[in-house]
Amino acid sequence: MAREIHWTDAEEIGIQLQEKFPDVDPWTVRFTDLHARVVELEGFADDPLKSNESRLEAIQMAWHEEWVDAQG
Repeated sequence: MAREIHWTDAEEIGIQLQEKFPDVDPWTVRFTDLHARVVELEGFADDPLKSNESRLEAIQMAWHEEWVDAQG
């Protein structure tokens, strides 16, 4: 079973999003879609309503860092 992840685990969420959506530029994902992708991740165990703009921004930044690294 996957480790439980929460909204505050931005780096882990970014890694998982990059693994699940390797061809998606994170800057093109709207926050509503980002929210949906996060709550669908395996191991996500937080309250979907505890999301906020700053948490989503941190996740998007972490995902973008992973995406840039993957581009070579």
